[in-house]
Amino acid sequence: MTAVVKRRSRRPKGLTAHIFLGLAVLISVFPFVWTIVMATNTTEDIYKSPPKLTFGSHLLENVRHVLDTIDFFGSMVNTLVVATVTTVLVLFIDSLAAFTFAKFDFPGRKVLFAMLVGFMMLPLQLAVLPQFILMSDIGWVGTLKALVLPALANAFGIFWLRQYIENGVPDELLDAARIDGAGFFRQYWNIVLPMIKPALSFLAIYAFVGAWNDYIWPLVVLTDPSHLTLQVTLAQLHVGHTTDYSMVMAGVLMASIPLVVVFTIFARGFIAGATEGAVQGT
Repeated sequence: MTAVVKRRSRRPKGLTAHIFLGLAVLISVFPFVWTIVMATNTTEDIYKSPPKLTFGSHLLENVRHVLDTIDFFGSMVNTLVVATVTTVLVLFIDSLAAFTFAKFDFPGRKVLFAMLVGFMMLPLQLAVLPQFILMSDIGWVGTLKALVLPALANAFGIFWLRQYIENGVPDELLDAARIDGAGFFRQYWNIVLPMIKPALSFLAIYAFVGAWNDYIWPLVVLTDPSHLTLQVTLAQLHVGHTTDYSMVMAGVLMASIPLVVVFTIFARGFIAGATEGAVQGT
């Protein structure tokens, strides 16, 4: 009897949780659906009151206008190169730094890590001027290399991987590797990296999306029109008071497709990394 009562008492809680999650999914998906709606209609339909909420038949026309107005595919290639190279280097450099912070005791470790956490709290805009001066001194202004270098030492990435390695990689396993003669890079490559794949997958998505969506720094440092990234190029679709918002939304939709593909490929590792890191941190 008590078991039946407990089951009945759990059902309302479970139903409430499912309703809450369903509403959260709808709220999260709505901006993407609304983007598709605006990309498939005309600007006149967008300005209607109430606005048109159904899919239209003008997607191909809007896409053609985007391709005629800006160098979409050229800027997409630039962005893809920057995002891919940045992601690979961030995974390598941040994992090395995180491994060092997590498993090695050296003078000033706590101070350096405290400084790292402090840098995470600073707005990225504060670094724009010093970074530009540095890129100007080394002659990289206007090149794609100027977008990659400042993003390599990702404070959040080092913090995230350090916490994961500290809790997820046993010290006994590393001690056994040292007894067998494994050096730093052997431990890192053969032991640490295979054990932190979920965390790396999470960081890969984070770094790729950040590099793909970056706007302020490319806008400041890129001077060659052939080297512009996608976000800067999409901004050229805004033309004062005559902006064709259906065309703009079509460009935004096209720019979002690679992100959806990347997230779909790494979704399993992304979710595993987020949940396992949360569990280990508690």
